[in-house]
Amino acid sequence: MFKRVGLFILTNLAIVLVLSIVLSLLGVGSILEESGVGLDMRSLIIFAAVFGFGGSFISLAISKWTAKRLTGAKVITTPRNETEVWLVETVRQQARTAGIGMPEVAIYDAPDVNAFATGARKNSALVAVSTGLLRSMSRDEAEAVLAHEVSHVANGDMITLALIQGVVNTFVIVASRVVGHFIDRVVFKTEQGHGPAFYITSIIAQLVFGILASTIVFYFSRRREFRADAGGAYLAGREKMVAALEKLRRSVAQPHLPDQMAAFGISGGVGQGIKRLFMTHPPLEERIAALKRG
Repeated sequence: MFKRVGLFILTNLAIVLVLSIVLSLLGVGSILEESGVGLDMRSLIIFAAVFGFGGSFISLAISKWTAKRLTGAKVITTPRNETEVWLVETVRQQARTAGIGMPEVAIYDAPDVNAFATGARKNSALVAVSTGLLRSMSRDEAEAVLAHEVSHVANGDMITLALIQGVVNTFVIVASRVVGHFIDRVVFKTEQGHGPAFYITSIIAQLVFGILASTIVFYFSRRREFRADAGGAYLAGREKMVAALEKLRRSVAQPHLPDQMAAFGISGGVGQGIKRLFMTHPPLEERIAALKRG
C-alpha cells in the first residue's frame, strides 16, 4: 500500500523534464511572440498542457510494467499452492463486488508488510502483496488489505491522480518558462530570442517547482487513503480493516518499497511539520480513528 504514488510522481517528473528540455533545445513549439521579444502565453500554455498531460498519462500507461520491474512482482497465472489459490479467489470476489474487472494478482519478495495496486484502467489493474505480509498477517487481516487495494482500483484513484498531475505539470512548465524568461531579460539583458540563461534557469525552476507542486499530489494521495480504507471496510468488514491497520501500526519493520513506489502501498512513514506535506499516507493512527468513527 506504499509504492504507488511515489513511483508515478518521479516517473512523471522525469518524463516531463526530459521531454521539455529536448523540445526546448530543438526549438519545437516556440513560446515567443513573432517579434522574438515577449512571451506568447497562448502558445506557452498549449505547449505546457500537451507535455504536462502527456508526461502524466505516459507514466500512467507504464505504471504496471514499472511496478513489476521495480518490485520483482510475479503475477500468479496458475496458482501453485493453497495460499495463491486463496489470494486469487479473494481478489476475484472483491473485484466482482466492487464492479471491476479481475485484476492481475502478484506476489513480490520483501520482508516488509505491504501491498499495492496500480494500473491505467479499472478493468486491467494489478494487485500485489509482499511475502512479508503473507507471513505476518492473518487471513482476515490480509483480506482487508486486499480489499483496500481493490477499492483504490474501483475508486479510479490512479486516473484521478494522472489528471491532477497533468494540471500540476502544466503549471510547473508555464511557471518555469516565465521565470526563465524574466531572468534572461532582466538579469542577463537578452533583448531578443533566448540566451543560455533562459534554458538553465528554466530547468532549475522546473525541478524546484515540480518538487513543491508535488505536495498537491501528496495531499490527494493522503485523502484517498481514507476513502480506500472505507472501501476496504465495506468489502471485507470494518473490524478486519481496523485489525489490519493495527497490525501495520504495531509492525516493527517499516515498509521499504522503492522510493519511487512510496504512494502505491498501504502504509507510509510518520512525518511532522514540513515533512508531513510530502507524506503519501496519513498516519495510521488517524486512519484507524476515522474507521472507528464510521
